[in-house]
Amino acid sequence: MKKEQVPQDLGPLGKITKEVCYATDSSGKYTTELSTGWEVKKEALDVAWQDVKARIANAKQKVLNGEASPVLFFMEYRLMDAGILSDYTGFWRWRIKRHLKPEVFKKLSEKKLQKYADAFNTSVADLKTMTVHEA
Repeated sequence: MKKEQVPQDLGPLGKITKEVCYATDSSGKYTTELSTGWEVKKEALDVAWQDVKARIANAKQKVLNGEASPVLFFMEYRLMDAGILSDYTGFWRWRIKRHLKPEVFKKLSEKKLQKYADAFNTSVADLKTMTVHEA
């Protein structure tokens, strides 16, 4: 794309920051150009975030139905998988998968619950009740 064709649609972060794009200048050489956003990209991100919100709602419903522990809810909410959560907590992945079972989660020690709470940036009480406090 040519420098003058770089999209300048106002994206969600358009007033805060700009994105670097590669474009060709008048002599055909690649150069960088700043863009405030691109409508197509914004729509694609909106679809992705809708999927994330659906996964969070599904996880919450599974916890409420007694099919999963609150760890699943917070993993979805914080966009984590077992591997990432393992890195944050020091628990092995198979243990995290085991802790996803409500009956196992209920038996976890305060120390283990605190590791999860720290990883999810919440308190143990909020972890147990799936309460989210965002600034």
